[in-house]
Amino acid sequence: MSRFLLDSSFVIDLLNEIAANQRGPARTWAARNPGAELWISPVTSAEVLEGAADATAVREAFRAFRWQTIGRQHAERAALRQRRAARRMGENEAWQVAVAECMDAVIVGHDPAAFDRLGSDYADHRAP
Repeated sequence: MSRFLLDSSFVIDLLNEIAANQRGPARTWAARNPGAELWISPVTSAEVLEGAADATAVREAFRAFRWQTIGRQHAERAALRQRRAARRMGENEAWQVAVAECMDAVIVGHDPAAFDRLGSDYADHRAP
């Protein structure tokens, strides 16, 4: 079974599609990956809740996903990645990558500028 760390761009698309009862790129991606383990991190949670019109509904929707906390090993991995990078990532993206690397997961979202350099460790759910 494959592990996927869901970026906020995916979760926002998914929640919007569910609310509108439409099948868009997030629901299509989920249908193509029926056995996937879907995880969220505190970074995803904070980013989604920041823009949520109904935080209670979002918290309820989060129950569908597995939860990955952030600890010291993630901080060390984020710092190492940023220190070695020719081009630094945004802080939230660096945390997401560190979490995904530590849990051996692929990041799913739609933020090519931030994550394309990860290669096969990144899945753009909006890609054709």
